[in-house]
Amino acid sequence: MFSNKYIFTYASVMVILVAAILSSASMLLKPYQEANVKAEKIQGILASANVTTDREQAQNTYEKHIVEELAVDSAGNVVSRYRNDSLVEGQVRPFNIDIKEALLRNQAVKSGESSELPLWPIFVVDKDGERFYIVPVRGVGLWGPIWGNIAFESDFNTIAGATFDHKGETPGLGAEINTSWFEDEFKGKTIFDQQGKFVSVNVVKGGAGDNAQHAVDAISGGTITSNGVRDMLLSGLDNYVPYIKKNINNE
Repeated sequence: MFSNKYIFTYASVMVILVAAILSSASMLLKPYQEANVKAEKIQGILASANVTTDREQAQNTYEKHIVEELAVDSAGNVVSRYRNDSLVEGQVRPFNIDIKEALLRNQAVKSGESSELPLWPIFVVDKDGERFYIVPVRGVGLWGPIWGNIAFESDFNTIAGATFDHKGETPGLGAEINTSWFEDEFKGKTIFDQQGKFVSVNVVKGGAGDNAQHAVDAISGGTITSNGVRDMLLSGLDNYVPYIKKNINNE
């Protein structure tokens, strides 16, 4: 029979050994995990502009089509500019901006808890000689976060494409936001009305009706997730309105 001291020592050594192995494995796998996350992010950005790529070619495809990355503040000023694999203006590469953190910072600023202003990334695309602007958005669905990328034509008003994804929405219902039939509804919609007022794109249960230019049909049975997409677009795209009015409209 083993003594209690022996059993305790043996168990302690095994726990430490397993922890060390898991820690080492995590450190070794971290670069690969980060590379996969980056490739997935790139795929989502490009897919919104109808550019498809696999993970192995994601970086090359990105460099071919993304001609510039911009980081803009809430007043519409360009704070950082990344082009030709280097920062040509500012200190932050727009691709590295975490939208979740930017949204939290924006809330803190509005509530007076912080004075550190958030930055919003814009990805400028050249595809077959046409210019597109892609912006990421993030919100909350029924069971967790939802996110996406919206590609605009050169007028930064007409939607050229959209991609959405989620963490845990209900299969067959809210999870339908990442299917092509739902995403394709957004193509051709506009976020400004004829008077130039920002109206976003509504997600309407029962059909878009008379407001079809600024609305899509909601997912049947996925009301809360549909509302989450609506709110995500309204609040997310609104952050880019100052930049659009200051730069694109003037062009």
